[in-house]
Amino acid sequence: MKNVSRFRAMGSLCRQQAAYNPDNRWKLLAEAEYWEHLAQVETSSHFKECNTASSTHLAETVVDPNANDTRWKTTIAVA
Repeated sequence: MKNVSRFRAMGSLCRQQAAYNPDNRWKLLAEAEYWEHLAQVETSSHFKECNTASSTHLAETVVDPNANDTRWKTTIAVA
């Protein structure tokens, strides 16, 4: 996720430079769009990795009920 913040910072710098440099505005705004695109790609790949990792983790942690588990058994005292 560090890359995402770096990409967005670069896009921000390009937009700031475009505001002060009207001769190269179109080029700088295009570059800012490029950096934002990279940030979006990085973010989506990160969340895809997280979602596949969590679904794999959930599949591995499914617990089968144990017939010898006594937590749910009640004992009735007979007088």
